[in-house]
Amino acid sequence: MFPLWPLAALLASLVSLSIGTSFAKHLFPAVGAEGTTLYRIVFATLILMALWRPWRQRWSRQDIGPLVLFGLTLGAMNLLFYSALKTIPFGLAIAIEFTGPLAVALWTSRRPTDLLWVAMAVLGLGLILPWRGLDAPGALDPVGMGFALAAGACWAVYIVLGQRVARKHGVLATPMGMLAAAVLVVPIGVAHAGAALLDSRWLLAGVAVAVLSSAIPYTLEMYALRHLPKRSFSVLLSLEPAVGAVAGWIVLGERLGALQWLAMGFIMAASMGAAWSAGRGPGET
Repeated sequence: MFPLWPLAALLASLVSLSIGTSFAKHLFPAVGAEGTTLYRIVFATLILMALWRPWRQRWSRQDIGPLVLFGLTLGAMNLLFYSALKTIPFGLAIAIEFTGPLAVALWTSRRPTDLLWVAMAVLGLGLILPWRGLDAPGALDPVGMGFALAAGACWAVYIVLGQRVARKHGVLATPMGMLAAAVLVVPIGVAHAGAALLDSRWLLAGVAVAVLSSAIPYTLEMYALRHLPKRSFSVLLSLEPAVGAVAGWIVLGERLGALQWLAMGFIMAASMGAAWSAGRGPGET
């Protein structure tokens, strides 16, 4: 029997993340993508620091380097993804970003069927490239797509580094990584948004973004990960682009065309297939 509550927790985390990120886009006119990233990282760091209290742990110099690199990657990934959201729809930005973890999954698997997942991902990306010119209806901004692809590359590095620091430090790796991310993001956000960041209206909205986009999803995902098989978790996580597209439609009024939905479907199917394939044992077919 499939565990109901862990499944519900994972789906709830996807919904919370998607709503929080969609809501974050409303802050762009006031503080920009950079200022919104600052809000998310800083407030999420404070919440996770208070929750896990990593200062009680004794840290060595050897611990700091990998954690800083992990956190800088996390900060860059958030900055790049929010920059992508300035010009392309939320659901498609997630789908493009998913090429990062997809690449990691394919790198760790050596099955002939992996070529199928690569072909599906390439086809999905090909369907949303602006082949007919930037002025064609529904054409995506190539700069925004570039930001999303760069965020995907950071996500791939984040997964590799995250596995290493998590094995050594467990849940404490996240607040420490977020602290390093804040060191990167804060100067950039302040330089872009300046005094607008201190406006009480945007501060409260920033707290909401951090709670919905980071604190709640992280807590629910940790619960789901402890109770779901890793392969099932990864496959279900591949639903995020579709959930994001629905949230973008409801919260932001972003409507995707049939071809864009098809492209997103190909990328999601590739992600699911790669996750399922990577989780099989050597003798399975």
